[in-house]
Amino acid sequence: MQVHEEMLSGWGNIPKSTSKVTYARDVQDMVKTLNGDQLLSRGLGRSYADQATNTQHLVVKMEKMNHFLSFDAERGILTCEAGTTLEEIIIHLAPRGWFPMITPGTKYITVGGAIANDVHGKAHHADGSFVNCVYDFTILLANGQVVRASREENQDLFWANFGGLGLLGIILTATIQLRRIATTYFKQQAFPARNLTEMLQAIDDCDQDYTYSVAWIDPMAKGKNLGRGVLTTGNHAGIYDLPDKLKDEPLKIGKKPKLTVPFYLPGFVLNSATVRMLDVVLYWMQKSAPAISHYENFFYPLDMINDWNRGYGKRGFIQYQFVIPMQNGHENIRTILTEITRSNCIPFLNVLKRFGKDQGGLLSFPFEGYTFAIDFPITPQLKPFTRKLDQMILDMGGRIYLGKDAYLDEPTFKAMYPQYKTWLDIKKKYDPTNLFSSDLARRIGLVT
Repeated sequence: MQVHEEMLSGWGNIPKSTSKVTYARDVQDMVKTLNGDQLLSRGLGRSYADQATNTQHLVVKMEKMNHFLSFDAERGILTCEAGTTLEEIIIHLAPRGWFPMITPGTKYITVGGAIANDVHGKAHHADGSFVNCVYDFTILLANGQVVRASREENQDLFWANFGGLGLLGIILTATIQLRRIATTYFKQQAFPARNLTEMLQAIDDCDQDYTYSVAWIDPMAKGKNLGRGVLTTGNHAGIYDLPDKLKDEPLKIGKKPKLTVPFYLPGFVLNSATVRMLDVVLYWMQKSAPAISHYENFFYPLDMINDWNRGYGKRGFIQYQFVIPMQNGHENIRTILTEITRSNCIPFLNVLKRFGKDQGGLLSFPFEGYTFAIDFPITPQLKPFTRKLDQMILDMGGRIYLGKDAYLDEPTFKAMYPQYKTWLDIKKKYDPTNLFSSDLARRIGLVT
């Protein structure tokens, strides 16, 4: 097993850190990494910041452990290695009528990473987070044992790993439930909203009738237009929902993207003027969305551009995502959005949606409420501004998504996630020497 030094970062290209890197191909490779040096497993690196970096320590890349182990074609139950990606599941099993049950806004993530971050998507109000499609998983512990965890077996280990950021061991395999589909298309409908009041009312109304729901908001709109945007909703399309030209290939799979951002764009490209122009384009694109949409456009529009993160320049960007409770939710979203529009930080791509009542693992992000995610290019004033937002969100009873966070400090994290104490007890039980670590874990006090 070869180890080399590599400069790693998250998808936001921050922070950059040098780690010792190796690739694992099987369990034997994994066991060899348990040599006393702090280590962390890494999927495709689509977390946004320091979730999958481990400065001066070991990072075990999982992408070569990506084999299907078994598949029940009658019930749609797949057992696979943790390095298997959602893209690979779609390519091989969507033509047979099965699709990932829970998916975020990119298919370029591994099953192990989906567990570590307990990912969610447009359907949380209907389907919950990734834990709801996982029957069990196997995990390599610090003592070299491989154990199985499920809702019945090693329950504490099972629930602590969802949102546990890979800090309890190395997930090796998982057994997951897929969703039966008749087509790879979706019926979708766009609901333009002139302001935040209309937008939030549309979200509340539509979530009862649609499995999938997500809103785009013009982050530059102010005053009476604050919160202007488009809510896009959808349900799975049946064969008879498709126009004739699509019925010949109802389970069509997307092709590899042809567009690529070939280099980091200069920092001056994203400014207030260009963002306003892009917002106009995005508004009309969302508003004019077709009635039938392929899964590539419906779930993964950004995946159609390779290395799109380079568009934010070499300084990188963060995606700031929070959730706040339903109580006073409309008023609080308005307060936060107003604060963002008044700041000298330029907001760009964003999504607003509502989480359902379903709860995930101990450190899972979602709870019932409104969640907002917004991209900010890195500027000197960004970190102080997010600290201000952190305190506002904490005061509102909300929290930040650890899977995307870049700047959260230890006291604020512990106030937002009081269940961290129970999680630390489980960490001590299975990893008493803190063998498994990450830069984020050290930043927020989950390891020392």
